[in-house]
Amino acid sequence: MSDDDAVSGHYRHGDLLGAIEAALGRLGKTTDSLTIEDLAPVDEFHIGGRRATENFLDQLDFSTQDHVLDVGCGLGGASRFAASRYGMSVTGIDLTEEYIETGNVLCRWVKLNDSVTLQRGSALSMPFEPGTFDGGYMMHVGMNIADKARLFAEIFRVLRPGASFGVYDVMRRKAGQLTYPVPWATEDSASALASPDQYEQALRDAGFIISKQNNRRDFALNFFQELRVKTKAKGGPPPLGLHTLMQESASEKLRNLVDGIAADCIAPVEIIALKG
Repeated sequence: MSDDDAVSGHYRHGDLLGAIEAALGRLGKTTDSLTIEDLAPVDEFHIGGRRATENFLDQLDFSTQDHVLDVGCGLGGASRFAASRYGMSVTGIDLTEEYIETGNVLCRWVKLNDSVTLQRGSALSMPFEPGTFDGGYMMHVGMNIADKARLFAEIFRVLRPGASFGVYDVMRRKAGQLTYPVPWATEDSASALASPDQYEQALRDAGFIISKQNNRRDFALNFFQELRVKTKAKGGPPPLGLHTLMQESASEKLRNLVDGIAADCIAPVEIIALKG
């Protein structure tokens, strides 16, 4: 099995669209009246959800004229939010075919299929011409890609000069053994964590200029604490959420993730860069 197949297999659900439709029914929602806010609990598979996406993308200064690349787009939640928020066009690429197929259906449901295009492919070898995109970003993607140098060189290739590029990934803070599974891997051999310094070096080697780095550890711990309180108050998780994606392993994966962040072994970190 190739690394791509292993990564795709880790995220494969089996009936993701059916699970989302069933959850929406329990929420009293129909596909005719659906909004991207309704989808937000399941749509953004990264720490902090929609709040994290807003904070991250607002730093990239995208405009309505831009065509932006979403690397490792998953279901395309951030793509849809970016298109809706900034009025630009977004192309997303992801390895997991089920995510792409489901995400394109969700785009049609919320009537964003004209401005958001999701397609299956590898971030290490993208089917785009050099200088295609006016900007780009990746959110919780690099933990599945060991070859950061090749990743950022390929992203650099498809961005135009002067383009903004942002990374929001879980990164290694200090030595220490994580407990698995976590949302991106079932065991250590499938995880490709790297430190912020290693990310910045790979970005610079590709030709990017680093403008800022933000450690979002405190934000993450507060987010998960609020999530615990809300879940307890409601007597369990809502019909639609990250558990829809991770199914019965959700609580264990999230618990191990939070333990790693609390121990400061890992943290979500933002890096904002520019194609020089």
